[in-house]
Amino acid sequence: MDNKCCQDNQLNACASVYFLFAAGLDSTMSDVAKDKAARLLKKRGSVSSLSSHEVKAKETTGKTKDSMSTVSYIDEPGQQDDNPRPAVQMENTYQLGPAKRFPVATVNNILKDVLTSYLQEEKYEAELCRQMTKTISEVIKARVKDLMIPRYKIIVLINIGQLNEQNMRIGSRCLWDPTNDTFSSYTFKNTSLFAVANVYAAYFE
Repeated sequence: MDNKCCQDNQLNACASVYFLFAAGLDSTMSDVAKDKAARLLKKRGSVSSLSSHEVKAKETTGKTKDSMSTVSYIDEPGQQDDNPRPAVQMENTYQLGPAKRFPVATVNNILKDVLTSYLQEEKYEAELCRQMTKTISEVIKARVKDLMIPRYKIIVLINIGQLNEQNMRIGSRCLWDPTNDTFSSYTFKNTSLFAVANVYAAYFE
């Protein structure tokens, strides 16, 4: 009988020690989880930056008989609620004419400079001239846009052909407002080829 009581007392003592050890282990694991969460927050950014991006923190709580552990996790940025911003409505300017006129003379000088620099020493070759038309048109368009002429649409056309004792006439027709819309044109020739560059400027109301 005494041996049985002693065994019961020993079992109760062991159970108490195991319970206290489990509670301490659970508390230690909770501290470890908190430390890991803090390190994770430091890697992802400060708490203020997380709140500015409206990152929501969720907590899941697990309970044991006499202890409690808490684990926190953060939603992925792609899962946050995105509130679309309302479209900005611009008021009418009621401006029917350009504040700055298209500088025809300045653009003519640009055409002359670009055509001369690119074609002065070149001889006519079909493939070369085909590539040159693309390159020269992009260069001219970029230089005209650098003039910062507001509310004008720019169209650049380049024609390059061979000089072989032939006659050629290049014409164009446009439907536009002659008061505000205009164009610039320049013709270049050397011993082997000719080039015609046209820049059309259409005012956009």
